[in-house]
Amino acid sequence: MTYRRNLIILFPLILLAGIFSFTADDDIINVLTKRLAEWTDKHPVEKAYLHFDKPYYTAGEDIWFKAYVFTGPDRQLQPDSGILNVELINDADSIKHSLKVQLHNGLGYGDIPLPDTMQEGNYRLRAYTEYMRNAGSEYFFDKTIVIGNIITNKVFTRASFNYQQNQVAATIRYTDANGAAYSNKAVSYHIAGPSAINVKGKAITDADGNIKVVFPATDVKNANNSRIVTRLSGVGQGGVIKSIPVRFMAGVADVQFFPEGGELVNGIATRVAFKIIGTNGLGVDATGQLVNSSGKPIVDVSTTHLGMGVFALTPEAGQNYKVELTYADGSKATIPLPKSANAGTVMNVIGTDPNRVIVSVKAAQAVSGQLSLVAQANGKVYYAAKSADGQSVFNTVIPVSKFPSGIVQFTLFSAQGEPLNQRLVFVHGNDRLDIKVVPNSQNQQPGKPVSLNFEAKTSDGKPVLSSLSVAVINESKVPVDENNENNIFASLLLSADIKGYIEQPAYYFNDVNEKTRADLDVLMMTQGYRRFEWQAIKNGVDVPDKFPYERTFTISGQVKTLGGQPVKGGKVELINLYGSFLKIDTVTDANGRFAFHDIIYPDSIKFLVQARNAKNKRDVMVIIDTMPPAATANYKGLPDFNVNAGQSIAAYAQNSRQFYFEQMKLGLGNHVISLAEVKIIEKKNALKHSRNLNGPGNADQVLLSKDFGLGCINLADCLQGRLTGVYFINGKAYSTRGGGLMLIVVDGMYGDADLMNTLIVNDVQSVEVLRNIGTAGIYGARGDNGVLVITTKRGDEPSDSPRWYGSNVKHFAPKGIYKSRLFYSPKYDAKGSDRLADLRSTIFWKPNVVTVNGKANAGYFNASPGNYRVVVEGVDTDGHIGRQVMRYRVE
Repeated sequence: MTYRRNLIILFPLILLAGIFSFTADDDIINVLTKRLAEWTDKHPVEKAYLHFDKPYYTAGEDIWFKAYVFTGPDRQLQPDSGILNVELINDADSIKHSLKVQLHNGLGYGDIPLPDTMQEGNYRLRAYTEYMRNAGSEYFFDKTIVIGNIITNKVFTRASFNYQQNQVAATIRYTDANGAAYSNKAVSYHIAGPSAINVKGKAITDADGNIKVVFPATDVKNANNSRIVTRLSGVGQGGVIKSIPVRFMAGVADVQFFPEGGELVNGIATRVAFKIIGTNGLGVDATGQLVNSSGKPIVDVSTTHLGMGVFALTPEAGQNYKVELTYADGSKATIPLPKSANAGTVMNVIGTDPNRVIVSVKAAQAVSGQLSLVAQANGKVYYAAKSADGQSVFNTVIPVSKFPSGIVQFTLFSAQGEPLNQRLVFVHGNDRLDIKVVPNSQNQQPGKPVSLNFEAKTSDGKPVLSSLSVAVINESKVPVDENNENNIFASLLLSADIKGYIEQPAYYFNDVNEKTRADLDVLMMTQGYRRFEWQAIKNGVDVPDKFPYERTFTISGQVKTLGGQPVKGGKVELINLYGSFLKIDTVTDANGRFAFHDIIYPDSIKFLVQARNAKNKRDVMVIIDTMPPAATANYKGLPDFNVNAGQSIAAYAQNSRQFYFEQMKLGLGNHVISLAEVKIIEKKNALKHSRNLNGPGNADQVLLSKDFGLGCINLADCLQGRLTGVYFINGKAYSTRGGGLMLIVVDGMYGDADLMNTLIVNDVQSVEVLRNIGTAGIYGARGDNGVLVITTKRGDEPSDSPRWYGSNVKHFAPKGIYKSRLFYSPKYDAKGSDRLADLRSTIFWKPNVVTVNGKANAGYFNASPGNYRVVVEGVDTDGHIGRQVMRYRVE
């Protein structure tokens, strides 16, 4: 506190002396500001966020969401991106469900029905526009959720891990829904994931239902990103597959030091942040002390939140420093600090004051020319200042009101424009949407109507037009970990701008106080801004965007001669023969290219494209462009995966099971009914020659030859758009889960990716898709990206190939706009509806509550007694975001 008080006293004297001044010359500040503005105008930052109705789910339920997409430095609702990709991805990086949501001025909503056969485990909900792919998948909205299954799931697992001497011993227990052990059962297993661990084996469960799996873990990081895939035999037909994420502490934590501003300089006091990360990717707490070369203690150190902490140091020339740490389990470690330099600059920032940011700069040597300080947020400069010529020490105080809420990057530049120091500061600005929620009564009863009144105002109290999303849950049935839940502030203001993993981001926003501000400031000291590099901006380096805005759909492709040459002036027609009739035409350019722009169509629609040359001849071939989804691998949120995902929500899953079967009795809901022991004779007969190692037909998807597309001239064209989780480029099959080439197996023979191009379509009887761990795992590491099992026809089998249209015709079914369903909210004054009242977990969901003149209301009926939690999030027309949580008791 002494340092801060002296700084404030000193600053007015320095300011009066004219240390800081703005100049009108074309100096480095003007150059940087101009070029950053040009870069931002070409590449505006785009961010997406999804608000969910609750934090986790079970099979048979629906995921309800509201989408918000923002753009630019002022965080305006995005008018240019009209389509949002939303994907549900499993722990093997396979896309299980995807949909395209239409955006209207940056807003949209949708839902994802979860089949009752959904495998329990860790999943991700990811959202991005095509334009966001330019920045990289690290900046997509990507949230871990747990999905349980107590409807069709008969086997539950609990795993624990022990690491010793470069080996991991995993103990896995198998029980039924009531906790009874599956004893004396055969289990086969293998290790899957990015690790090169080639371990597979078999075991028998003991009397308590346990098996032990031991495997090497010399590469601790990769081993922690692996999965143990097991098949428990003797339960159900074909056994039960379980995928268990590997998470263990290896006793060796990663300790990193971050001198404030970038480096340690001898003779200048510096704050040093540090971060301790365990082998499971989560923060590790420790205490210790900083010592010099002779072992003399300098200062005590300790973590303050999730493995992070900070201490002060004035390094001395000739001294080497290290930190001696003691962890909670009693183990110890000694880690050296980075070497200190004799020359350089140090930038200290006090970023925890609610009203101002204080910056202090000191150089260890004489400064040539002027130093420049620039502060930017989301690609826009909000503050810039310069030191006097040759000045080596200066300070400045900047009102927080100059900045928007979120991360602000402070950078110190030399007179030549070279970045010297950088520091991120989080600003809790006064620019948020103030939302209030008031129920019609404080005396709430089960089955009685509720009316919620909403008010939306700016921070200075002005009523605004806003769009809100409202979720009401019974928290007694759905306990919420507020530090880990979805949060519009944590996502848009923090996670969306940080490339790396942030543990419990919502913690910093649930209750903003002195401690959370201090903890967030330490987090900022351990992070770097990566959306652009100042050096590239200064030098005018620009990389054109590969992915343009997707306002509507475009269907494009190329017309070639049968010899492979582009057809100029060819005539191309796009026809929809299914549903509402559509027919439009165009002409190919000099390269044979064609495109139909500005089309909007619903999901599951089928098109026909036919082409002729300029002389109206049909001897041409049509190639339709395809855009694969963004790669799903390298998820930065892996530390959030729960080893015992199903067990973590067991109580909630049991309640959901009761609700599910009540819905089925009353004919409500949109669910897949699981029919046990049903034999499909036609498909079994067609697959009788299959060499699928899982057994004929035991696949994630099966297509018979009669199911192939019409008018296709090779197998890849026949299958394009018909296989979930598979796309084709140049005749090769790729997996959407990681973008890798799939294994091709033809009549039991393994082949490379080009093998499909050698097959004659009429010779193919069936294609079986193995894209998940439980089906592809039996093929070992070669099947990590999925497997296509192709069975050809025998000589005595009839041809049931599709009608031949010729190479100038293509049929395809692109993914279109998903039409969201309405949330079912029962009225308990209706006859019989009270039978469901006690079982719902999501009580109410409304994605688009619009406040007119700052006010709106919504109504629903209470369900069973409990603690109710209302979460309201939203945005006004100026891009101000808000969130409010309100609770009430029903009894």
